[in-house]
Amino acid sequence: MELAYIPSPSRGVLYLGPIPLRGYAFCIIIGVFVAVWLGNKRWIARGGRAGTVADIAVWAVPFGLVGGRLYHVITDYELYFSPGRDWVDAFKVWQGGLGIWGAIALGALGAWIGARRRGVPMPAYADAVAPGIAFAQAIGRWGNWFNQELYGRETHVPWALHITSSEGGRVPGYYHPTFLYESLWCIGVGLLVIWADRRFKLGHGRAFALYVASYCVGRGWIEYMRVDDAHHILGLRLNDWTALIVFLLAVAYMVVSSKKRPGREAVVEPGVSEGSADAAEGADGVEDKTDPETAGAVESAEAEETAEAVETAEAVEAKDEAGSATKKS
Repeated sequence: MELAYIPSPSRGVLYLGPIPLRGYAFCIIIGVFVAVWLGNKRWIARGGRAGTVADIAVWAVPFGLVGGRLYHVITDYELYFSPGRDWVDAFKVWQGGLGIWGAIALGALGAWIGARRRGVPMPAYADAVAPGIAFAQAIGRWGNWFNQELYGRETHVPWALHITSSEGGRVPGYYHPTFLYESLWCIGVGLLVIWADRRFKLGHGRAFALYVASYCVGRGWIEYMRVDDAHHILGLRLNDWTALIVFLLAVAYMVVSSKKRPGREAVVEPGVSEGSADAAEGADGVEDKTDPETAGAVESAEAEETAEAVETAEAVEAKDEAGSATKKS
C-alpha cells in the first residue's frame, strides 16, 4: 500500500450548467495573465509605457496557441490522422496537446508584428517578458495534471503521481510526475533570468536567450523520463533533439550578441526619453551613474548663468543710483 503520493483529480472539467469549465484551459489563461502582468512591470522598469506589453500580447498569445497546437498535431499526427482516428480531434485544444516549441516560435512572430505596429524593438520586448513566460509555463503544466497526461516512468517515490484513468491506453499506477518537475524547473528558470538581468544588465534579447537555453536544459532530462508515445531519432525522443538544437542556437546568440551589442538598450519605446529610461532603471534597483564630463559642463553652464544674473543686477542698481543723483541736482 502506498502511504504517500500525488492524487490525480477525479475529472478535469466541471460544468456550470451547460458551460464546461476545464482545468487545462484555466491553467493556460492564468499563465497568460501572469506573463503579461510581470512583463508589464519589467517593461515600465526599462523605461517603456504601461499597456504596451498587453497590446503586443494581443498578437502574441493567439499566434502562440496556434503554433503550439500545430507543432503537437504535426509531430503526433498519428493521433489524429491514422486509421480509426477522428481528424476533428486535432481542433480540440482543451483535451491537451500544446507544443512549447511551436508556441514560442509562432508566438514570437505574433509579437514581432505587434512590436512593429508599436515601433518597439522586438529584442527589448522579449527580454521584458522572458521570466513571465517561464512562470506561465510553470502554471500551464498543471493543466497536464488535470488531464492525467505527460507523466514519467513508473516509480514508488513518496511524490509519485497516481494515475487512475485508463482512457487513451493509460495504465493506472504510480508514475514520476514530470509535469511537476517541469513546473518547478520553469520557476527556477524565471528566477534565474530575473537575477541575471539585474546582475549583468542583459539587453538586446540576451535575457530571452538565457530563458530559452536554461529551459532547454531542464526539458532535455525531463523529456527523457516521459513514457508517452513519441518519435525517436537515433534513440532519442524528437523533443530531446529539438531541445539540444534550440539550446545551441540560444547560447550562440548570447555570445554573438554580447560582442556586437554590449550593454542594454537606452530607449525601448518611441516618445520615452533616455532620461526617463534611466530613472526607471534607478527605480528597478540599478544605480544611476552620471557622466563626469556632462556633470562638469552642467556646473559650468550654471555658473555662467549666475554670473550674468549678478552683472545684470549690478548694472540696474548703478543706473538707478545715477537717476536719483540727477533728480537731486
